[in-house]
Amino acid sequence: TLMRSFFLQPDFNPPTLTRTQRNLTADGIDSTKREKPMIQIRNAARERLEAGELSLGIGVRQARSVDVGRIMKTCGYDWLFIDMEHGSMSVDDTVQISIAASDAGIAPIVRVPGFQHFHATRVLDGGALGVVFPHVDTAETASELVSFCRYPPDGHRSVVGALPQIDFRALPLSDVTQAINDAILVVVMLESPEAIDRVEEIAAVRGVDVLLVGTGDLCMEMGIPGQVDSRKVVRAYEKVIAACHTHGKYPGLGGVYKPELMERYIGMGMRFILSSNDLAMMMEASMNRASFLRNLNVD
Repeated sequence: TLMRSFFLQPDFNPPTLTRTQRNLTADGIDSTKREKPMIQIRNAARERLEAGELSLGIGVRQARSVDVGRIMKTCGYDWLFIDMEHGSMSVDDTVQISIAASDAGIAPIVRVPGFQHFHATRVLDGGALGVVFPHVDTAETASELVSFCRYPPDGHRSVVGALPQIDFRALPLSDVTQAINDAILVVVMLESPEAIDRVEEIAAVRGVDVLLVGTGDLCMEMGIPGQVDSRKVVRAYEKVIAACHTHGKYPGLGGVYKPELMERYIGMGMRFILSSNDLAMMMEASMNRASFLRNLNVD
């Protein structure tokens, strides 16, 4: 069963020796050998991945109240996929949900609507613990996006004081920037055949943590809309998982929600799992309840 697979020893082992590859700075310095900062920022999504477990996310598309993080934490999820690409989610809503989510122990990870640097920096400055960039087709694009999210020497993110990730405290800047660099997740979405063809190059980019396959858009671009069980999709997943294994990244699954297919692809090695979203789950549960009540015999 799907639940049973969560606890099986995975075939895909999380990177250990290759972690250095992921932590080399732009100057070729191994950031794992730098002195660890006094500040420790918890990111439940990253912790699950580093422990070799499934990291389970839930999409936030309709919810606007800040309690959604605590609710989804209680339901068993590790991260919120706060979606600013599809829908009307504002920066203000995103920031408020992010801060409350972190306090509840669930990681706020935001899909931004574009590649401009301010999309990433505004949500990170506002409390997000990760950024998802959609439609990344080249290593050059991935490298530039990393530079927006990570402070020097790992990138070129601009510094600002009083950050929610450190409870707005005044702390040594070098410790703050290193702790945040260590805590956040940079996620690039592969959603086209071109991205899959270049997956080795994209996976080799320093500072990228997760390669998340956007299966819905990938199928559209492949000319097989909705066929998420296609052999073409399986071959794409195989390439992504292999590239992640080689380069010390984590493979992510998005756009697949049938339990039997999720189990199959998790068995192949997918680890960063977008489980569903609030709208889909609300509608499914509501329709099931309405159907049950409508079919009761009231004679």
